[in-house]
Amino acid sequence: MKTSTFLILSIAGVYSTVLHATAWSVNNFLMTGPKAYLTYSSSVAAGAHSGMEECKFQFGWERWNCPESALQLSTHNRLRSATRETSFVHAISSAGVMYTLTRNCSMGDFESCGCDDSRNGRVGGRGWVWGGCSDNVEFGERISKLFVDALETGHDTRALINLHNNEVGRLAVKATMKRACKCHGVSGSCSIQTCWLQLAEFREIGNYLKIKYNQAHKLEMDKRRMRAGNSADSRGATAETFHHVHATELVFLEDSPDYCTRNASLGHHGTEGRECLQTGKNLSQWEKRSCRRLCTECGLRVEERRTEVVASCNCKFHWCCTVRCEQCRQLVAKHFCARRDTAAPNHIKRKSKGHKR
Repeated sequence: MKTSTFLILSIAGVYSTVLHATAWSVNNFLMTGPKAYLTYSSSVAAGAHSGMEECKFQFGWERWNCPESALQLSTHNRLRSATRETSFVHAISSAGVMYTLTRNCSMGDFESCGCDDSRNGRVGGRGWVWGGCSDNVEFGERISKLFVDALETGHDTRALINLHNNEVGRLAVKATMKRACKCHGVSGSCSIQTCWLQLAEFREIGNYLKIKYNQAHKLEMDKRRMRAGNSADSRGATAETFHHVHATELVFLEDSPDYCTRNASLGHHGTEGRECLQTGKNLSQWEKRSCRRLCTECGLRVEERRTEVVASCNCKFHWCCTVRCEQCRQLVAKHFCARRDTAAPNHIKRKSKGHKR
């Protein structure tokens, strides 16, 4: 297919109108594709945004918290790293684009897309058959590949790793799909069910990929053969390595840097000034340990700050039909990572084992 290069997304245009004001930018999505696919650009923008918002949620209380610089996806656009964190960014962004395209297809936003009825009429299992209107993930996958994978113009190992992790994200959308069914039979006996597949909540996809992140596999490459560039020897080394990698497994090439300290050139802000959690209702063990992980283990101290918060309170229902509330002020204690007093001894050594973020 003959293609031309188009500037599809711009931070000022798409995000001010479709996604309102946001700090996240997808202006690196310079896509290669036929002009007909420009109709999907808004969905691609929304999908990339939802992917990065999910990334921020999944890493909200970790040293690496999915900063703005993480969205620089393509290897030809400054980012040449292939860390565990980069693998997650590629997967969740690719999943977000595919997910949004599929959902918008089901909502009837595209004339060229409809339900997936390829299974309809087949027996799916005991007491049920395929039918109804399944979400067309094949469409979402195909268009997502045209947009997201086009970012990788190189043929080196890092580009291939990125393409692999993009595919892991798309497979995650498929792996988390749910079966929905409708009963049929006399007097609601449900003697037979008609079932179809629908997308899971995107949070489930984020949780799924976070597990894949924790289980990500580091590739051990022959550095001598890699230095050969785009030679047959280098491509052969890469092919041999990927031959043993499972399609659903996130992979990375380099160890993660020290996310405790600020590194402006890499876009890492460090953990100084970050909020952490010590008390609160329904906190997970991971959240409860955030102050130790972000502050103490990074050589910082935990500083408590009291902030005045204004919230609605004493709400009453008035007939008919309004709810009136008072505005109450209360002091809330929050905790942040701060530098230790330089005069005080620092007895705590920074830990950097494993892949703590």
